[in-house]
Amino acid sequence: MSDFVRMTRESRAAGQLGSVGLVSRAELRRCHHWKRAFVGKRKDHRYYELVEDTLQQGFDYRYFAVKDAHGEVRAVQPFFILDQDLTIGVSPKIAVLIKSIRCVWPRCFMMRTLMVGCAAGEGHLDGDELSLHSNARLLASAIVAHARDLKARLIVLKEFPAKYREPLKCFMEQGFSRMPSLPMTRLNIDYASFDDYMNRALNSATRRKLRKKFRTAAQAPPIEMSVVDDVTSILDKVYPLYLQVYERSKLHFEKLTKDFFCGLGCRMPDKVRFFVWRQDVKVIAFSLCMLEGDAIYAEYIGLDYSVALQLHLYHYAVRDMISWAIANDYKWFRSSGLNYDPKLHLRHLLDPIDLYVKHVSPVANAILKRVLPLIEPTRYDRTLRKFSNYDELWGKS
Repeated sequence: MSDFVRMTRESRAAGQLGSVGLVSRAELRRCHHWKRAFVGKRKDHRYYELVEDTLQQGFDYRYFAVKDAHGEVRAVQPFFILDQDLTIGVSPKIAVLIKSIRCVWPRCFMMRTLMVGCAAGEGHLDGDELSLHSNARLLASAIVAHARDLKARLIVLKEFPAKYREPLKCFMEQGFSRMPSLPMTRLNIDYASFDDYMNRALNSATRRKLRKKFRTAAQAPPIEMSVVDDVTSILDKVYPLYLQVYERSKLHFEKLTKDFFCGLGCRMPDKVRFFVWRQDVKVIAFSLCMLEGDAIYAEYIGLDYSVALQLHLYHYAVRDMISWAIANDYKWFRSSGLNYDPKLHLRHLLDPIDLYVKHVSPVANAILKRVLPLIEPTRYDRTLRKFSNYDELWGKS
């Protein structure tokens, strides 16, 4: 079926008549609501356009339009289709077993998946607060039929923050299973300075270790930080640092491109800040951060590992970002998932994000419900259990 064919399915939910249809990127340009989609979020409609334009990697980008009874678009939910590896994040022992099976059956635990959300980051529900529940009910009632039309066997709502658990309960009523994805983290930085935060929030052992790391860095040639909203002019210096971190990670989903980094500065300078650290003129680290309300989000980091470990660049960068955020009146420092051990000692809390999963076949879905607890991504990360709010990852069903 062509990407530009509109499909509309009428759905009744809680006495409301509405429709959920597919719209193309070209049709979105003529949609008045699209310019207001995800308003107030750091990743607004511009971000989704940028991701589609710069991150291909086998993603087939599409959009659901949620309309009211009069045919007016009141929400747009981006989604993409991909061949999803269901074993990402499993234990090493299971991974070895799956690898051996794939020598004979290459597509074992690979499935064509319709994934609602964002290919580069967590997902959000579009629309105003009053319409979230009704929009979600309409989407939940129509999405399986759309998935079948698109020949997708699995449906996933990718990494929706826990605040959406109430409006997304309707998906569980439709047979979806909710499970935690690897969480983001949050840190209260409502302090007078970084030193004030260390003295009041951290224990003496952590303070002592941090100060030792900073003294080590201070004994090296000076490191200078700058903050910019566009790194196009130094892209060839910072992008290899991103790749160094990416290639060291055991878990991968999206791989950012040079065009992505350039596009952020060009299209969204109001939402983006790049922190760049130089030593003897050479760029040795950078961090891509985004702004939303009173929070700064550390999204991606790049490090020069020829000096990163001996200079403790990760902690050095965190100190500088938090210091800048405090000086600019931000109250929260939020971070993407992974690298949980240093965040635990810095007193971050987990910021849960959820996956909602369903197979379009009722029989296969019944089996999937039993398998999901064995392959959910947080199961094998022991550090997560040490966070004081670990139980929030599961919450109440």
